[in-house]
Amino acid sequence: MISHIYIGVRDFDLALKFYSAVLPEVGWKHRFTDTSRPWAGWQPLDRDRPLLLIGSPFNGEPASPGNGQMVALLAPTREHVDRFFAQAIAQGGVDDGSPGIRSEYHPNYYGAYVRDLDGNKICVCCHEPE
Repeated sequence: MISHIYIGVRDFDLALKFYSAVLPEVGWKHRFTDTSRPWAGWQPLDRDRPLLLIGSPFNGEPASPGNGQMVALLAPTREHVDRFFAQAIAQGGVDDGSPGIRSEYHPNYYGAYVRDLDGNKICVCCHEPE
């Protein structure tokens, strides 16, 4: 089980708006925001962990996405994947793989890939049959 994932962002206010809009589409609720640090966190609707956190890097250096790094969030249905993707694009995210079956993973893998406003790669996927 994963405890938490921290995503570094350059513009906290823009990132907060982006993640506040897209995460509810896959069943994540806001847990906290602390603008003095700044950082914010979300959790699944039905449990306390894992947390998805955004914020400025602790070392004070500018945030930058890692090549080959990706956060993948589990969606309960394919419709949730579609809604997350649409909301991410509407919020200024970049299409890095439209929603669809990825049979190279397994026959029921339905996923979508976006880059957030800082270029971080986010996947949302559902493993259930339609």
